[in-house]
Amino acid sequence: MTTVLPSARLVRDRPTWLVYLQLGTFATFLYGLSAALPLLRADQRTSATVAGLHGTSMALGTIVAGLLLPLLTRRLGRRATCWIGLAGMNAGVLMILITDALPMTLLGYGVSGGFGSIMLYTCMATLSDHHGPAGPAAISEANAVGVVVGMAMTFGLSVVAQTALGWRVALLATPITSVLLALAMGRVWPDRRAAGAGGSAPPAERPGWRFHLAGLVLFCCVALEFTFNLWAADLFASRTGLSAATAATGLTAFVAGMAAGRFAGAQLALRLPGTPLFAGALAVTAAGWLLFWLSTQPLLSYAGLVVCGLGVSLHFPLALAALITGSGGRADLAAAASPIWAGSAMAAGPLALGTLADGFGTWTAFLMVPVLIGLALAGVLTAGRRS
Repeated sequence: MTTVLPSARLVRDRPTWLVYLQLGTFATFLYGLSAALPLLRADQRTSATVAGLHGTSMALGTIVAGLLLPLLTRRLGRRATCWIGLAGMNAGVLMILITDALPMTLLGYGVSGGFGSIMLYTCMATLSDHHGPAGPAAISEANAVGVVVGMAMTFGLSVVAQTALGWRVALLATPITSVLLALAMGRVWPDRRAAGAGGSAPPAERPGWRFHLAGLVLFCCVALEFTFNLWAADLFASRTGLSAATAATGLTAFVAGMAAGRFAGAQLALRLPGTPLFAGALAVTAAGWLLFWLSTQPLLSYAGLVVCGLGVSLHFPLALAALITGSGGRADLAAAASPIWAGSAMAAGPLALGTLADGFGTWTAFLMVPVLIGLALAGVLTAGRRS
């Protein structure tokens, strides 16, 4: 029988809203540059392989961010590190906004990805410490805010791209929101465990095997999410006969499922232990994948992607919360390790599926998804059983 947690309460105070809005600003960059990549490729007249290097550059920037984070937080503290990450993220976006030159756009994706990750993972560690036992719920809700903002950014960019202004104007959303946020809430910052369990934080312990196992689970979850982001539309088109442009709407169904799942997951995380909740989320993803993988009807494929999104919505927040818990009270260590695991997964997951697709077809290659789900589930259950 699943144990219900004692009442943990998520207090959405002003510092919490600061982090939520910082995550929303991050989403304007991440979803904006993802939606802009096909348009940038058309402007540059490059091949799909060359355009794909922008994603590789972003992944490398994320890994570098993880290597730099311990130094930055130790020397400057979390608050300064977070705002530096936001400023650097905007610098990368502006590089892409002002030029079509391939070396500069590759650099822009890498710089924005690296500094954006510095902000993202510093914010997540801060949010976890600020809310104590309600940390997983706060992380889930913060990511839900990001997904909703990201959906709006994707839609806005597609609309602006069809006007005389051009798609680059939409990228101004990131620097504009950043400046407004700094002016409105620049002096706000969360206190450690101020809204959480109360009292002082427990003494830091040496991270053990659970920390590294949580990192592997995070790798599987991020690889899984980016595999859907980059390849689901291709499988949708090939299985249903829809055009590539129409099948791309499948990603909207996936992201909509993620948005709904993260808001619901924030409430579930307050009431259920992490292990059964995480295992249940992976099982939902597996069910959605099976429906999507077997379907040749657009309506069923859309439904499968929504169910996949519902399950995937909890993977990253719960995996990140497990990594922070496994760090033995060293949230900054978890914040530094997270982008290394995530960046590696961003680079390796879609590349592995693409390689399999070239050899065996996208439908067969998508069997990699249940393999990743199985590995993540084994890690979650192993850590939960031995706790």
